[in-house]
Amino acid sequence: MATTSRYANLPVLTHVGADGRVVSYLSRRFLPPGSSMPLMVGVTVTQGDRLDLIAARTFGDPEQFWRICDANHALDPFELTATLGRVLRIASPQF
Repeated sequence: MATTSRYANLPVLTHVGADGRVVSYLSRRFLPPGSSMPLMVGVTVTQGDRLDLIAARTFGDPEQFWRICDANHALDPFELTATLGRVLRIASPQF
């Protein structure tokens, strides 16, 4: 798993079923409180903006859109760019 994945630091757990079958899974990821994340910059949503484009501009990687979701307490990424003029919190990456 990539070190920049939102699941990178989660432990892998296992469950042994009644039939003896072992199933591996990642432990639950709890969202950090976005307001406590160190602010890197605020980005104003403009026409045609998408989170992957904003992530590419700010982090250099479009797959880091989830960091913007975390910093803005968003479960639905599309809600973040639905309103033009909204200022999104872009938090410094925490590794």
